[in-house]
Amino acid sequence: MKITFIRPSMTGRRAHDAMEPLVFALLAGLTPKDVELEFFDERLEEIPEDHETDLVALTVETYTARRAYQIASSFRRRGIAVVMGGYHVSFLPDEAAQFADAVVTGDAEGLWERVVRDVEGHRLQRIYQQRQLPSLAGVKFERSIFQGKRYTPAAPVQYGRGCKYACDFCSIHAFYGSSLRQRPVAEVVAEIEALNRRFILLVDDNLFVDPAKAEELFRALIPLKIKWGCQVSIDVAEDVRLLKLMERSGCIAALVGFESLDQINLAQMNKKWNLRHGDYAAAIRRFQDHGIMIYGSFIFGYDHDTTEVFTRTVEFAIGAKLFLVNFSALTPTPGAPLYQRLRSEGRLIYDRWWLDPNYRYGQATYHPKLMTADELTEGCLVARRQFYSAASIIQRACDWSTNCHSLSRLSIYTLANLISKRELKQKLGHRLGAETPVDIGAAATQRDR
Repeated sequence: MKITFIRPSMTGRRAHDAMEPLVFALLAGLTPKDVELEFFDERLEEIPEDHETDLVALTVETYTARRAYQIASSFRRRGIAVVMGGYHVSFLPDEAAQFADAVVTGDAEGLWERVVRDVEGHRLQRIYQQRQLPSLAGVKFERSIFQGKRYTPAAPVQYGRGCKYACDFCSIHAFYGSSLRQRPVAEVVAEIEALNRRFILLVDDNLFVDPAKAEELFRALIPLKIKWGCQVSIDVAEDVRLLKLMERSGCIAALVGFESLDQINLAQMNKKWNLRHGDYAAAIRRFQDHGIMIYGSFIFGYDHDTTEVFTRTVEFAIGAKLFLVNFSALTPTPGAPLYQRLRSEGRLIYDRWWLDPNYRYGQATYHPKLMTADELTEGCLVARRQFYSAASIIQRACDWSTNCHSLSRLSIYTLANLISKRELKQKLGHRLGAETPVDIGAAATQRDR
């Protein structure tokens, strides 16, 4: 039997910042050895129209849902079975089921093996639901499926799943609840050693969910002499001991969700704790004093934002010499409390923006309170252009403790900024998916055959 994994592109186009999609390495590791596997990443390559296989497996994110449904429909028209999983499918299984022969909700461990054997036995079920949160001990990522594909140099590695915070706009807590699980540190270290890669990205949604376990991991990374990045909550800046361990173990960059400079907005998004330990500038300086470049994430459009927020935030980000930024219009996604709130208030422009052919990447999807939707869209666009302008890139490079710490660090800083600038230019304003319409009625007909 042959199974084909497909990673859809958000817009159906190629990308230059594609990283190895770990979920498919996980699925490959769970697949019985007697099954033939093939993998296509649409961000890097075209999917052959005449590709033959017994089963197509797609992991669906909200931004790739429209394209995933288009791909699924093209295979099902040829009589090839399709199974879907991922965050989006787990939150909206009924939607996904209109385009798939089977859907998987929740984590894959313990379920994927059943899906494979059911396909072999011609008894594929409509839904496979994960009713528990499986242990992460013994998880194997089979990366051989990535061979020959041109991904970014940084190798993604997962240590744990879940986040201890429940932010209004985020669906991670809705997916995992209060469960915080980590892999055994020895297994993570062994995986990194086997990769033999210089740069590692620890892809946990929040690496700092458990200080004691974070310290255990950082100490274990020191002998590896690697360079690594991660995503952490800002409260780690108060723990000088952990910051020193991050520096000693090779951390050179961390993504921090600042979200807003306004306390009222932070309270509304259930993230007032961001300022519990002091102001942003002081926290950023503590990271930078330990050689850690900061990738700042900011959200525009909460109820206390006016059009002045864009200039104020850009000036702060440039003045703080942030490594990179993500300036985003607040976007309600399935599973997050924000989506239900804006929907109940009648403020959504698109009921399901991820499927609407009129939606363009980067557009506001709802009506803000103190500005128009068009002002929110335009403000985000201008803010991105200002931050990634040549003058800003040069000005922010002049931080000798981080961005310009060495020739190697400066090279990383420059390349990352140029790639981010190019990718934003290529993606902003584009429709999600390909030009092919998403026909729910046709999908239902295929399902019922």
